[in-house]
Amino acid sequence: MRENENDILRRVRKIEIKTRGLSNEIFAGKYHTAFRGRGMSFSEVREYRAGDDVRDIDWNVTARSSKPHIKIYEEERELTMMLLVDVSGSRMFGSTERMKKNVITEIAAVLAFSAAQNNDKVGCIFFSDKVEKFIPPKKGKSHILMIIRELISFEPDSSRTAISEAVRFMSNVSKKRCTTFILSDFMNSPRDKTALEDALKIAGSKHDLVGIRVYDEREAELPDVGIVELQDAETGGKVWLDTSSRSVREHYAQSWAERSEAIEELLRRNRIDTAMISTEGDYVVELIKLFKQR
Repeated sequence: MRENENDILRRVRKIEIKTRGLSNEIFAGKYHTAFRGRGMSFSEVREYRAGDDVRDIDWNVTARSSKPHIKIYEEERELTMMLLVDVSGSRMFGSTERMKKNVITEIAAVLAFSAAQNNDKVGCIFFSDKVEKFIPPKKGKSHILMIIRELISFEPDSSRTAISEAVRFMSNVSKKRCTTFILSDFMNSPRDKTALEDALKIAGSKHDLVGIRVYDEREAELPDVGIVELQDAETGGKVWLDTSSRSVREHYAQSWAERSEAIEELLRRNRIDTAMISTEGDYVVELIKLFKQR
């Protein structure tokens, strides 16, 4: 059932109060340290010195001069944050009082307010197996509130997932380097595997990518509750399972663990920092941990 206008506004206000407070008290300084320092523009080249980061070596100049040289960068005065938000069918799952959609919305709001406090622009891309909506980057509180409103009320055309479409679109529309958060359960279509790998490589060569994986505990393991019918939120497929069988529960948990490890490996391979957040957990703790590791 669709929410009416007053319900949506009340939810926007409630999320604003909670997430803006968290951003003010906890994340503002950590955001600046973790992400503003990554927004750098090329300035000059100089000879390598002991202690320099080898990742900054300019191999072309090094080859021409026969001496190692590194690139020097200066911090950009203004950064852009892009939020890539998964709006596919699986985000509507939740075995507790909070669905994955609710957690994603709150995290997106916290990140947006943190960026706004640092006078950065914030843009948003809603995606399923296509780009559903693009909100161009802008500054200001009214812009952030508009994004939150869309996070609450937006209804996608498709229920499926293809993350590569959003990453590729972001690369095309973002001409300057930006910090990009992919907020998703990463239940991506297997058919999108190669396309996603390619899209992440291209985007990662220019932009600072961060993965926020939101999941529900019941996706990781099944309780012993007898025979149940499970439905795939994205394809509509249904299957009956006897959860009283230990082998069934173990197979289910093993399958989830293997899929999860494949996702982690993909993100590690492309040097994408990641936070894994449960609908039952405290996303504040996980976000602070993510910020510190950067």
